[in-house]
Amino acid sequence: MVQASSKTQNYTGPLLIIGALFFVFGFVTWVNSVLIAFFKQAFSLTSFQSTLVAFAFFISYTVMAIPSSAVLKRTGFKNGMSLGLLVMAVGTLIFVPAAKSVSYPLFLIGLFIIGIGLTVLQTASNPYATILGPRESAAQRISFLGIANKLAGICSQVIFGGLLLSGANEAVGAASLEKVVTPYMVLTGVLIVLAGLIRFSNLPEVSEEQDETPADKTAIHDSVWAFPNLVLGVLALFCYVGAEVLTGDLIISYGHAIGFSNDEAKHFTTYTLVGLLAGYLLGIIAIPRWISQQNALRYGMILALLLTVGALVTDGFASVLCIALMGFAIAPTWPAIWPLALNRLGKFTKLGSALLIMAIAGGALLPLLHGYLTDAISPKMAYALLLPLFGYILYYATVGYKKTSW
Repeated sequence: MVQASSKTQNYTGPLLIIGALFFVFGFVTWVNSVLIAFFKQAFSLTSFQSTLVAFAFFISYTVMAIPSSAVLKRTGFKNGMSLGLLVMAVGTLIFVPAAKSVSYPLFLIGLFIIGIGLTVLQTASNPYATILGPRESAAQRISFLGIANKLAGICSQVIFGGLLLSGANEAVGAASLEKVVTPYMVLTGVLIVLAGLIRFSNLPEVSEEQDETPADKTAIHDSVWAFPNLVLGVLALFCYVGAEVLTGDLIISYGHAIGFSNDEAKHFTTYTLVGLLAGYLLGIIAIPRWISQQNALRYGMILALLLTVGALVTDGFASVLCIALMGFAIAPTWPAIWPLALNRLGKFTKLGSALLIMAIAGGALLPLLHGYLTDAISPKMAYALLLPLFGYILYYATVGYKKTSW
């Protein structure tokens, strides 16, 4: 096994390339918060109907995670990433005829295809970053990639928020949908170019064998389902992704619901992203130097639970701010769950990664439930859904990740 210092020296360049990848698909992912609010106005949708944006985008992870694992076994990590970018480009291109035909279902199809491409990318890039270096600093490397993702999200809010949610924005149908044509054509071109660059780059092909210890080869289970740390981690990631969408993608719509204008509410997702970015930066500095990834996860969930209560008992901007600050609280979650869940999987690493990617369906299903609660009860009380989500992740960070057998 290559020593840690050698890995750091050899893999700085590849991690920078993967960081650029995370920037691009972070941009595509986080623009959903603007699209949810924009389509709700443009098509006169209910809260439940508008959350179909998140459903169409994230449900593709569940549909394609296992096939993506099979694809990666044939193509390897690098070619799989290139293929994922090309599939994303097909999805972004569909936005053009969707706008011309004023078709919300066609937009949803485009989002689903973008999600398929992202499934391949995520299935390849997260374990790639985990394997490129010692496991104890895996959360630090994934935090670096998270920074690229969140910076891209902030850029997407500035660009698309300014394009789609400026002013009163009362226009509906074709008059407003024309705004998405040019930016999505540009985005299509960027994805195609990046696919070519990745395909012909010098990214090294790594193997799960690099992630194995001698114990992995002699004392590991014969089924991926026999790893409790993985199975419980899949559920934790399901809860996390749903919570991230609720605090990030739906906060603009929440602002609208409690009386904020477009020009005010369009900045709310940026607040959540700034919190996430601050949390990732702190993680890079502190993990594992001063705090373990599991302790960072525990403290983050305790803070998230307190902020949820704060959002429920306050009004106006104070409630919005509590939701936005959850970005900082949940920042350690994604970087910590991956190495904890994939620990000692050995030859099951790619399949385990695929199962974790399937858990991103939390971003598809939980927003639908939140949208239903918003319409049926109230926009504020719908956020009580976060309490059991954060509670379970706290359980995983305290007990669940330690389990080695059922």
